[in-house]
Amino acid sequence: MTSKSRKSIVANFGLLSAELENRLSTENPTPAPQPVPTARVGAGVIGAAHRAIDDIKSERDRLKALVEAGGGTIRELDPLSIDPSPFPDRLPDDDAADFEAFRNSIRSEGQKVPIQVRKSPSSPDRYQVIYGHRRLQAARDLGIPVKAIEVEISDIELAIAQGIENADRQDLTWIERALFARRMDDAGVKPRDIKAALSIDDPELARMRSVYRVVPTEIIEAIGRAGKVGRPRWADFAKNYSERPDLHDALRNVLSGSAEKRLGSDQKFLAAFNALKPEAPQKDTGKSIAGPAGEQLGRLVRTANEVRISAHTASAKEFLSFIESELPTLAERFSREKSKN
Repeated sequence: MTSKSRKSIVANFGLLSAELENRLSTENPTPAPQPVPTARVGAGVIGAAHRAIDDIKSERDRLKALVEAGGGTIRELDPLSIDPSPFPDRLPDDDAADFEAFRNSIRSEGQKVPIQVRKSPSSPDRYQVIYGHRRLQAARDLGIPVKAIEVEISDIELAIAQGIENADRQDLTWIERALFARRMDDAGVKPRDIKAALSIDDPELARMRSVYRVVPTEIIEAIGRAGKVGRPRWADFAKNYSERPDLHDALRNVLSGSAEKRLGSDQKFLAAFNALKPEAPQKDTGKSIAGPAGEQLGRLVRTANEVRISAHTASAKEFLSFIESELPTLAERFSREKSKN
């Protein structure tokens, strides 16, 4: 698809959208509301607002057109000639049962929806998948051609198209969406396009960045999808990691051990999260103070600034009274010993 044809698709999509909106408003007229007196607003402010709305609509049309415009006929391609997208959007799943059911449905019913591909920038004989990774993998496993539509699209447009397609998928976890935002961010995709692709606002993008700019990608990928872990716990994880960067190697060892035990991604997250928790200081229970016959007179606990003696029996309480009475004598003896030195 040429740049010119791509622009015409976007324009046609926008015109179609406007025509449908006008038609709906004509067919379903609503009573005009009674005018409410309002303060006059300057023409410049109104014009700026209209331009902002037009920009949003144009962006919506442009991004949506990238996903919906195939621009070509459905072809059957060798799945082995198709490489992954440069922007992976899914982490490995713990349970293969769901994908097996999906693959079996393609085996029995065939592939109903084509995937979307583009020519590989590095090899003219190969392709890159834009979206439809699961369909592509199923075709590879089954050893059958995959139905595909080829489009001409740039790297940034490819990332945006994937994001729009992913917005309708309810099974992507929060960290998968955040990781996809990171890959778009690293590729130089503008923040406005990242937000449009993922249907998020400024605060949510900032929250994603607070996690993926702190926690290394290798740690996130080692943990996996973590379907039951949402943004708040990932935010806590990032905060703890920022305070304990020295534990990076320890985290890798914990996650490696979790993988050997075949733990699920939620359990891996919990193991890694616990590894980042600061160790609770061991409580000093002190030393036992015993008399000549072995009777317990109390316990002594010493810190940097104080000495505490506790007593729990009658004889031990008498011992405390004795120490108290002897303190002046001990202080005098301490002074004499110090002056000798």
